[in-house]
Amino acid sequence: MEVNMSFSNDMDDEYEKLFRRLNPPRVVIDNEACKNATVIRVDSANKHGILLEVVQVLTDLNLIITKAYISSDGGWFMDVFNVTDPDGNKVTDEAILDYITKSLGPESCFTSSMRSVGVKQSMDHTAIELTGSDRPGLLSEVSAVLTHLKCNVVNAEVWTHNMRAAAVMQVTDEETGSAIIDPEKLSRIKELLCNVLKGSNKSRGAKTVVSHGVTHTERRLHQMMFADRDYERANNDELDEKQRPNVSVVNWCEKDYSVVTITSKDRPKLLFDTVCTLTDMEYVVFHANIDAEGPEAHQEYYIKHIDGSPVKSEAERQRIIQCLEAAIERRVSEGLKLELCTTDRVGLLSDVTRIFRENSLTVTRAEVTTRAGKAVNTFYVSDASGYPVDAKTIDSIRQAIGQTILKVKSSPEEQKPVSQESPTRFLFGGLFKSRSFVNFGLVRSYS
Repeated sequence: MEVNMSFSNDMDDEYEKLFRRLNPPRVVIDNEACKNATVIRVDSANKHGILLEVVQVLTDLNLIITKAYISSDGGWFMDVFNVTDPDGNKVTDEAILDYITKSLGPESCFTSSMRSVGVKQSMDHTAIELTGSDRPGLLSEVSAVLTHLKCNVVNAEVWTHNMRAAAVMQVTDEETGSAIIDPEKLSRIKELLCNVLKGSNKSRGAKTVVSHGVTHTERRLHQMMFADRDYERANNDELDEKQRPNVSVVNWCEKDYSVVTITSKDRPKLLFDTVCTLTDMEYVVFHANIDAEGPEAHQEYYIKHIDGSPVKSEAERQRIIQCLEAAIERRVSEGLKLELCTTDRVGLLSDVTRIFRENSLTVTRAEVTTRAGKAVNTFYVSDASGYPVDAKTIDSIRQAIGQTILKVKSSPEEQKPVSQESPTRFLFGGLFKSRSFVNFGLVRSYS
């Protein structure tokens, strides 16, 4: 029986490869069809996760997706994206346009799986994944341990959400400048970092993973925080409802779809965060429409579980809502944005975050990169007591680090109440006419 099942799976794989070979992806980029955006159309054979692959390529290029239409019923997948550069202009850089065509077109047909989360070996650095309870000074403590163990942090991304923290760090050995290969040292790193992450909070676990693999950092952070259940909220959570994304999930009984609608403040990489979470929760997006041309973003998804069923229970519906809220909130930039640019050296991150901690600032999010020997780091910091960051504190920190090295890039924007008016711009809006939706006991008729 097992032999027959294995043979059947092999046949399915071969059929899929043949189908993709006969129907290679096609990419059309049009700078004339829309007045204020570049239109990118992608047609290809359908497979689970392909939407995330496409969105990931565009997001990694720092392109802003202002509109999107997705349809993937049956064996074919069709996407249309309106995109701009970070400054809101059409994309005219030939190198970027050529990269999009190569990454999503026929040349990607048999290598697209390499863009998925997967792990690729690297001897340039060692990857460290951390999850644990968030607290003031945590990044400073982690950085100090790494410096003590003669490790240099060359790249890192740190997210905090709902009292949990996750980080993906790429470090090198101070002596060799390459990946750490000494098993005893790797074991010591893992042990000490795990102790730091546990802290005094024994009720929630901490996890440290050390490897020589390369993953897509932001996708991995979503997976780590999802696995850590950062979407679970305490009963006394007092976050203003107006600050949360407005997420709803209803079942369209006639078509066996579950319809997910999301209204939130727009920001870069919002679509990636949403699609990433739906994919990791093993939901398939059959149709979708995205409109993010204004300060608000409206997202609408027609989904089924990978087993072919719509949402089956109220518990499942609530879990989808909580997980999508968390996915959007993780990257919300809370706090004052500071940017550091200087020559890289061992211990730099430890020294900077120690100064933050000594001045009662906590890091809510951080991006650490090293380019050609230069450290370019972005920190979002807030007062550990919850009050706005004092200008005198920032002046003191800049004097300690260097006025030209550390700059204030922007203050956090005031949270604006999300409009409760229902959006009417969805392309699928016409499908709602006289259709019945079930919200697990609550029947709603749209007419």
